[in-house]
Formats: sequence, structure tokens, C-alpha cells
Amino acid sequence: MKKLLTDILQGIDYTANQQLSGVTVCSVTTDSRKVEKGSLFVCVQGLVADGHNFIKAAMAQGAVAIVANRERKDTLSHLAIPVLWVADTRKVIGDLAAAFYAHPSTGLTMIGLTGTNGKTTTSFILEAIIRAAGFSPGVIGTINYRYGGHEFPARFTTPEPLELQCLLREMADHGVTHVIMEVSSHALAMHRIRGISFASALFTNLTRDHLDFHADMEAYYQAKKLLFTDYLRHGGTAVILADDVAEQDAKWGGRLYADLKSLRQGRDLTLLTCGIERDCDIVATDCTFSVDRTTATITVMGRQFPIDSNLVGAFNLKNILGAVGVAMGLGIEPAVIGLGLATSIRVPGRLEAVTVADSPGLPSVFVDYAHTPDALQNVLLTLRQLNPNRLIVVFGCGGDRDPGKRQMMGEIAGRIADLAVITADNSRSESTEAIIAQIEQGVISTGQKALDQRGPQSPSGYAAISNRGEAIAMAIALAQDRDIVLLSGKGHENYQISATGTIFFDDRLEAAKCLRLKSGPAPP
Repeated sequence: MKKLLTDILQGIDYTANQQLSGVTVCSVTTDSRKVEKGSLFVCVQGLVADGHNFIKAAMAQGAVAIVANRERKDTLSHLAIPVLWVADTRKVIGDLAAAFYAHPSTGLTMIGLTGTNGKTTTSFILEAIIRAAGFSPGVIGTINYRYGGHEFPARFTTPEPLELQCLLREMADHGVTHVIMEVSSHALAMHRIRGISFASALFTNLTRDHLDFHADMEAYYQAKKLLFTDYLRHGGTAVILADDVAEQDAKWGGRLYADLKSLRQGRDLTLLTCGIERDCDIVATDCTFSVDRTTATITVMGRQFPIDSNLVGAFNLKNILGAVGVAMGLGIEPAVIGLGLATSIRVPGRLEAVTVADSPGLPSVFVDYAHTPDALQNVLLTLRQLNPNRLIVVFGCGGDRDPGKRQMMGEIAGRIADLAVITADNSRSESTEAIIAQIEQGVISTGQKALDQRGPQSPSGYAAISNRGEAIAMAIALAQDRDIVLLSGKGHENYQISATGTIFFDDRLEAAKCLRLKSGPAPP
């Protein structure tokens, strides 16, 4: 692919050290190691390295032009090749990438999902609905990037701009009609989705997470809000799930609705709210939940239709409501939405059941990605609604991440679960034992006792086991028929990161192995 440099600079505010006419670009990159003859090298200052320090290397490998921050002008004016100065290279890289790949999103119906929890499950639900409507969906999210039988591992929930625009171009060229994109707060704060206009955007919730990146919850909210204020197109639809749990008394969904009301008239936005048994535009009533199904009646502005889904629990019903709102905003009829929801939707690591065939009498085991206080509380309350004999949870907290949530998550587990097993969860450079000790304080605050301190008839308590495999084995060994075991925090991930390195580890495989052992030898 080749482009005139002047063509991909359309609409960008820049100054240059020389004329640009006739300069042809064969690739755009922010990585000097990927520069080839004819590349445009964009100097981006990252968290670890600064691209401005690699200009000589880029030129040696054949870069035909450089994009740099205007503040570096005095030190770069002498270069023999064109140098373009901009206010912030991180902001323009998305626009450059979109132009280089011929603005692929303009031919696609773009759907953005943002919020702390629920984005991944909602993306799978929407994928099923859009496919049922006869369209060709593509998905960009936490688990993978996929379209038309192609599937790629996800390095980031939302890719960097050059990878993102290249992926969108591939999707457009392969006949994708709708792209469902999980949009992270990091991506919004770092301008990764510049050059994209969304037809519909969904806000799922906002609870404590990523405070190692954002200064506070207010900064986290302001980053999320950008999807609606800066990237939702005129005439688009904003869908907001109603909050039912306050974080420091802030109703983030209600606040976003109020903030967007002032924009609605000038930009012809449609605002839809969703909730369970609430005064919303889209409401679920007559809800029933079991260990393998959810049914409800959905009312959308006076129109009613039944749904029957294999997704489990109230928080998954909320995800369904969000997906229904997006689909209605796109003009998909309720009957078609119902068809999509009736298909078997399997979301890896999101309340995913682990079973062993032909083995009655075993406990129910679920694996979930919940790794924030609110997510853990939601999934535990959802499982508690299913009336288990005992609810057992295995969980930990990540190292080198927000330490303030550790005691909070311990308190939640101790308060809602009957038995909490605290263990490792990507300790990274921190001590697993030190992280466990912080979590343990939260569990103890609920009055739970360590297993070896319990009375002989006590059905509750907690244990601390640093080896995650041993923790899972213990929980499943103690569980009986009609008990539910939740393995929380890792979800679809198949690795453990510690100070000694990264090893393969999959909660689902470990749980299946333990269940097979518990079921006993196969009959002859």
C-alpha cells in the first residue's frame, strides 16, 4: 500500500521543515524497529521509551519523513528528510492511521462498548443478534479480535491506532458490516480510537478499577465519557445501563445521562436507559434464573417480547438489556433480537460452567473474570440467587495494580460466600503472601474464621493457599452436591505471572481435572 504523504495529512494541523509534494509513504509506524524504506515514522512518547530518541535509527532504515512534537522543533530542524511538527503525536497517530488505511470505519457500522464490567459478554450477545439479523459482525475485544472465521489473540482490549485501523481495513475488505468494539478507558485517554465515528455506544457501569492508571474515579469517568462526547456520531444512539450499586454515592450511569441530555438536541442523539424492574426505556420483568438459563419479558418503549438465554444470572440479564438497547438503536426488530438471544452463547471465562459428562452429584463450578470489587460482588450475588447449599469462592488480587481494592474484595467474599479461599492471581513483582495478607484482613472483618479455627459443624470460613492449583483442588474437594464453586479473577486467561516469570495455567482445565478426580473412576 502506498499513499502520498500530503493525502494522509488532510485535516491535520502541522508545520514542516520543507516541501512535501511527491513524498510517497509505504507504511506508518511508531516503532523504529519496524521502519522500512518509505516509512513515515511517528515519534510517540510512551511510558517507557520516547520515539524522538530513535529518529536516527528510523532514518538509517529508510524513513522518508518524521512526525514529531512541536516542542522538539529546535533540535530537529536540521534533518535532511521532511519533519512534520504537531502539538501531540499521540493524538494525531489515529488520524494518520485512519487516512493511511483509507478510513475503513466509514463503510462499517461501528458499535462502541465501554464500562468497567460486562463489555466482553455484551460483545458476544451483540454478535449473535447481528448475525441473526443477517449481517456480518466483527468483534474487537478483550478475549480476541475476530471476523468471518478469522480469529486473532488480543494484546489489548482496544488495539493501538495503527493495528486498529489495519484490522478495520481487513474487516471492511472481507465483507464485515458491523464492528463491535470494546473501548477501554486506556484507549480513550490515549486517543487510540481517533478517526472513528460510532453509530451506537453503550455504557455498562463504572466501578473501582485501573486506579493505577487514572488519578481517581472522576478521571476514570471523564475518560469513559469521551466515547459519547467525542466519538458518537450525530444521529447516533447512546445506551446507558441504570446503576443499582453506588460507588462513593456517585451514580455514574445517571450522571452520564444528565451530561448527555445537554448534547442530545444539538447532535440529534437518541438516549436509551436499561434496567431490571426499573423506570427505564428498556426493562426486564418476570425474570427467572437457574444454573443454566435466564428467562424474562423485555419491554422496549411499550413493545414486549420474551427472551430465553443460556446466560446465567441477573448481571448477565443486564448485559442482555444493554445489547437489546444497541440492537434497537440499529433498527433490528425484537423478533430478530429474540432469535439471536435464543442461540447458545458461550463467553470464555465469563460465568463459564465447568462440567464433567455423566457425573451426577458433583458441585456446580463456574469460572469468571471478576477481578474488581463490584464485579466480584455482582457475580457472588448472582450465584447466591440460585440458592446453593454453600457458595465457595476462590480468588486473589493482581500485583503491581491498585492495592486499595484488596481488602475490599476480601470483605465482599467474606460477607457473601460461605467459604473463601484466597490465593494467587498474577502477583507479578509483588509477594503473593503479602497480597493474600491484605485480602485476608477484609475477610476477617466479616467475622469469618480460618478453617482450622472453625467449629466442627461450621459450614463457613476461609483459607489462604498461595498455590492457585492447590486452592482450586481444595475448594472442589470440600464442595458437595448442590454447592456452587466460583473460581474468580482469571476467566479466559491461561497463564499466571509471578516474580519468577509466566507459566501456563487455566482455571477451567484445573477445575475439570479436579471434578474428574472427585467423580471417581469411570465405570467398566
